Amino acid sequence: MSEGRPVGIVLVSHSAQVAASVAELAKGLAGGASAVPVAPAGGTEGGGLGTSAELISAAAASVDRGAGVAVLTDLGSAVLTVKALLAEGDELPEGTRLVDAPFVEGAVAAVVTAAAGADLDAVEAAAAEAYGYRKV
Repeated sequence: MSEGRPVGIVLVSHSAQVAASVAELAKGLAGGASAVPVAPAGGTEGGGLGTSAELISAAAASVDRGAGVAVLTDLGSAVLTVKALLAEGDELPEGTRLVDAPFVEGAVAAVVTAAAGADLDAVEAAAAEAYGYRKV
């Protein structure tokens, strides 16, 4: 952690319910991880399926504690929306990164690692390593 401040985590899905459920799962598997700020950013402002730059920006601002923000996404336009926000340069907190990781497994790894006090580089690495998790 950066001087006791945790890395923030944003979970972007096309579905508000999926984003919220993955956030709940990740925090639960990390023992509650109450010290780690995790925010879902799912769906559109009207509650439909899709992605919203405004919801993503608000979620990132809500979890920013000065140690960086890791953003994990589910599918295509979620990735593109985050990339566009990062390219604009002033829409997301400084130190925000789009993390290339599987959505569910990466979210769990990111929250567990952040809860252990790791910095943004370690949180990103742990989430990315989730691509290697074998199920069979």
